[in-house]
Amino acid sequence: MTAPPTAHTTPTAPMPAAPADLLYSEAEEELRAAVRSLLADRCDAKGILARAETGRPHDPALWHTLAAGIGAAGLLVPEKLGGQGAGHREAAVVLEELGRAVAPVPYLTSAVLATEILLACDTAEAAPLLAELASGRTVCAPAVPLTLAPGARLPAPVRDTGGGTLTGTVTAVADAVAADVLLVLADTGLYAVRAGEAGVTPLVPLDLTRPLATVTLEEAPGTRLADPATARAAVAGALLSAAGLLASEQVGLAEWCLTETVGHVKGRYQFNRPVGSFQALKHRLARLWLDVASARAAARAAADALATGAADAPLTVAVAQAYCSGVAVRAAEECVQLHGGIGMTWEHPAHLYLKRAKADSLALGTAGHHRGLVADFAELPAP
Repeated sequence: MTAPPTAHTTPTAPMPAAPADLLYSEAEEELRAAVRSLLADRCDAKGILARAETGRPHDPALWHTLAAGIGAAGLLVPEKLGGQGAGHREAAVVLEELGRAVAPVPYLTSAVLATEILLACDTAEAAPLLAELASGRTVCAPAVPLTLAPGARLPAPVRDTGGGTLTGTVTAVADAVAADVLLVLADTGLYAVRAGEAGVTPLVPLDLTRPLATVTLEEAPGTRLADPATARAAVAGALLSAAGLLASEQVGLAEWCLTETVGHVKGRYQFNRPVGSFQALKHRLARLWLDVASARAAARAAADALATGAADAPLTVAVAQAYCSGVAVRAAEECVQLHGGIGMTWEHPAHLYLKRAKADSLALGTAGHHRGLVADFAELPAP
């Protein structure tokens, strides 16, 4: 006689994961409205161009209002450490608006990269500096090349010549000219170095709104924040988060280019009709709209994966960067071309968006690098 089945005989199917909600919440829309209003009032194209021509594009007053007044600098920082206790979705909304305005503020470097590094250190030495960043009182720039990509080998660290005295050179460091503190990856760990202790030599960047510099350390004193293993893991994790959130900046940039271009071709007449009524231009702009909508979905998925700590976050970030990078460049190129002669002038802001899009396509890994990561994650053989 067969024994009756027990409760343990029938396996239960695993519950499917809940789908990600990529729609913007009410709080995110309120944050967007506040940031957009600030940038509309304080960050116009004429002012950006004027500051860029001086070689110092950063606007300290704008940064203070964004970071401290709105509280954007502390979105990724828990409340117990002096931040807003929000997350990557909210930070992505801020970066969308900053991309729409090509705002010359060190948000990506200080409020994302540096903040993520300090959070991952999780040490008593890092906590006070993290609180300063969250309050907007201090701007911090990681002394790593802007082109350094997640998944890539970290560069050779700066040498510690003894007692936390650092010697070495790092090139292509973003926003170092505006930083109060530099985070330096050394062979003995991660160090905080006051900007006055380092030599910061500005470079001539393609994107005038995000300046680059070479940082030279010659027996510069630093405060040790983490051991070598923790430091390298923290930098690697921060690069992943920054690459994922950079996709949102690229979406904001592409959306501005699309909106401005549609407005221009609707009001520009040729042969007694709007040039936007020509079928060839309709097709180009319709395709661009689809590209931007798809890029937004990819960027939102990356931000949500980072916010929830999803296991597939590295893959989602790689997909977002592989796609959004090209969309931003195409949108900016179409903006310049379809504006005709005016799009080629210095006075029109189209060139600012094209330069930012081109520079972003190299920042934190090229599209080709991220496509390679997608292939690795999917275990696809190389051609």
